[in-house]
Amino acid sequence: TYTEPTIFFEYALDIAKIAKENGLYNIFVTNGFMTPDMLNTINPYLDACNVDLKAFSENFYKKICFAKLQPVLNSISLMKKLNIWVEITTLLIPGYNDSKEELTKIAEFISNSGKEIPWHISRYHPDYKFNKVVSTDTPVSSLKTAKEIGERAGLKYVYIGNILEEGENTHCYNCKKKIIERIGFSVIENNMNGSKCSFCNNPIEGIF
Repeated sequence: TYTEPTIFFEYALDIAKIAKENGLYNIFVTNGFMTPDMLNTINPYLDACNVDLKAFSENFYKKICFAKLQPVLNSISLMKKLNIWVEITTLLIPGYNDSKEELTKIAEFISNSGKEIPWHISRYHPDYKFNKVVSTDTPVSSLKTAKEIGERAGLKYVYIGNILEEGENTHCYNCKKKIIERIGFSVIENNMNGSKCSFCNNPIEGIF
């Protein structure tokens, strides 16, 4: 879906510097498999990262991604230390990473890293080379279960993605009122007062 920015890092760094000079924000959509040196180098120019935390199993990462889990977890932790705004996305694949046990581990890791970190739980649908491996969409019930697990772990912002459901909206964690209503990539209603909830004046974490 996206091109991993770390594979053309030198070019991404050059562009990030120019963007900053022109008042623009820089965001990486990344698999998180990167070195600390890379993160420290781009830190002055990188505002936010959306990291794919694909599972919480070394076996999954080795078998499906041909990679390792721990470096991704290390990257997320370092991003937080460097004050880069972090959001995490998990594509829920039936039978692969959707057990309650694994989802609880993911949610607890995110919560321990920062309860303000948004967790995007995306619906899998069969496509490209994986469509013969898992040929069914993620059940909506599984997405809702994952959302409940995230909220029980104390996460303030848990979203359901790849499906037109209420799960795309942002609610104030203090008064529970809907502050941002979304359909896909469109904002339908915005009840934010700067970086605060317009209903209760509670600060909302993020970059505004």
